[in-house]
Amino acid sequence: MAAVRPREPASPSSDIDIEFVFDYSKRGQWLRAAVLGANDGLISIAALMMGVGSVRKDFITMILTGVAGMIAGACSMGIGEFVSVYSQYDVEMEQINRDVASGNCSERDAEVRKKGLPSPLQAAVASALSFSMGAVVPLLGAAFIKNYGLRLGVVIVVVTLALLGFGVLGAVLGGSPIVKSCLRVLMGGWLAMAITFGLTKPFGSA
Repeated sequence: MAAVRPREPASPSSDIDIEFVFDYSKRGQWLRAAVLGANDGLISIAALMMGVGSVRKDFITMILTGVAGMIAGACSMGIGEFVSVYSQYDVEMEQINRDVASGNCSERDAEVRKKGLPSPLQAAVASALSFSMGAVVPLLGAAFIKNYGLRLGVVIVVVTLALLGFGVLGAVLGGSPIVKSCLRVLMGGWLAMAITFGLTKPFGSA
């Protein structure tokens, strides 16, 4: 009589579907800095160029204003991010040292926590670069157009498309609704350009 071989139990992985859920909050810090920097550069320089364009119609003034604004804004964003992240770094380092001194944290765990701290220099460079990437969009839109009315129209169209792109990118990476994100970014950009243009215009007539 042949021996009956016992049936091996099915592998748990064959019967159970494992679903991995990505935690979008882990992207929060770098996503915030990148999207904020690029969006700030786009809106700030576009609004600045529109404001100057409402007073001065010549090509050179508008472009130089955008370039100067891009350089100043990138420096401001980079320095601000460096100071902010360095403050956070100092606070967390002091907490780690206190935990080690009180015996609540071993030296090995402290080293692991220190390696996980954010880099102020990397944050500053990323913020400055992202601002510059956003700022260059309206500059490129106006760089080769001499006609005043056409130049303003092209800047508005290019900035609108870029705002929609940033809205989609932020929604996809952050896991938020695309339409809501796009409308929020678009309305904010249009409002900034309209207010700057409208409030600067009277100074030209004066």
